[in-house]
Amino acid sequence: MTGTLPPYFRINPDAAMAELEGSVTTEGFAQIAAAARSGRDDLAGRGLAEDGRRHLRLFSTWEITRYLIPVAPAHFRRVLKQNPDLPQGTSETAGGAKWFTLDEVLRLRAHFGREGSKAKEYIPYRPEGLPAKMIAVANFKGGVGKTSTAAHLAMSAALDGYRVLVVDLDSQASMTSVFGGRVEDEWQTVFPLLARHYAKHLQSDNQRRLDRGDAPTPLDDTLTESLGITAQSLVQKTHWPNIDLIGAQLNLYWAEFQVPVWRMQGRGWKLWDALTHTLEADGILDEYDLVFIDTPPALGYLTINGLAAADILLVPVGASFLEFDSTGRFFDMLHTTFQSIEEGENLAARALGREEMAFQWDAVRAIVTRFDAGQQTEMAGLMQAYLGKTLSPHRQDFTALIGQAGEHVQGIYEADYRDFNRETYARGRETFDATYAAFKTLLLGAWRRDEIAQRDAAE
Repeated sequence: MTGTLPPYFRINPDAAMAELEGSVTTEGFAQIAAAARSGRDDLAGRGLAEDGRRHLRLFSTWEITRYLIPVAPAHFRRVLKQNPDLPQGTSETAGGAKWFTLDEVLRLRAHFGREGSKAKEYIPYRPEGLPAKMIAVANFKGGVGKTSTAAHLAMSAALDGYRVLVVDLDSQASMTSVFGGRVEDEWQTVFPLLARHYAKHLQSDNQRRLDRGDAPTPLDDTLTESLGITAQSLVQKTHWPNIDLIGAQLNLYWAEFQVPVWRMQGRGWKLWDALTHTLEADGILDEYDLVFIDTPPALGYLTINGLAAADILLVPVGASFLEFDSTGRFFDMLHTTFQSIEEGENLAARALGREEMAFQWDAVRAIVTRFDAGQQTEMAGLMQAYLGKTLSPHRQDFTALIGQAGEHVQGIYEADYRDFNRETYARGRETFDATYAAFKTLLLGAWRRDEIAQRDAAE
């Protein structure tokens, strides 16, 4: 190309044809997928230790006393010296800084919770007798930081001391990769939980058929096998001591085709309750404090299950017109979808004299992600003006630290601050700390409201 004309001028058709490779066949997709898989495995492997698994880094005294346990460094060291049975940490050099595993940090936090100042919050607020809160992170617009936001919130909650379960509903399995999950097929995902819920519906329906003298509908091999699977059998440990995972894998997408078939066969099956009811029935909500659900970037059956299960819905959105417009359409589709379910269910409920149903969430918040203050402040302000409290006033900045951590297949909380200038690290994690603080305000408010309602009901 010569001159100053745009490149679409002076393109010679014969030269263009010479540069063109042969036609792509279906097999070409497999070759591209294999190349991408090799690259993905190589990149993911950079975050693995010699044993082929992920390991969470250590935390220094500076980091613990600045971010994790509200005590002065001198007091922290004094308590360790007075209590030799507590974790003492390890030093890389004689007389050097002490480093601790997160498991040790959690033990130290428990000690300060028992023995420390009652004026300080060492142990995070968690009402007794109430189930875990489920949080869905969703938007059908890709590239808005959905998985990154969900992963960092899960990590923040773990650093805060909560027991966390992450459920990956996205067949792209990005969240599973973040936490080093290994999922062979759809039977290690939530798929068998959905199948089990339908199988139990079919069993109940078959009993009614038998009572009427009709022939029952046989359960196929998939449904029969699913009856023996519990949520606990799908849970994987991760390199975080207090984060567990139910992972995803490409074959999970099959659920988007299978669920409507089951729905056609069993019109009375409440498919949107499948995930909620199986997790409740298996006692998962008593084993954890928080369940983070990462949904696919589409409003399909898996997303509907994740949204119906959620107590809190978070919707990441970029500060641009197209993303704002797309997110508005997403909320419009949520309204249409859930209103349609309610109307269908309540039509039957009214006919039978039963109580009508209504979906309800403790809180719904949109979060501005990947924010560039230099270019997007005006747009973010306009979005805030229109959405009001629905849009969190905190804007999640995109920083160099986030980009560098992403290159190493890590969350920023997994990055060692020694790889950065200490203040660069502090500024970089500030945006996710603030995102978690905004989320935790919603969480504690919802739990407190439930706690008061539970107390009032008991009086």
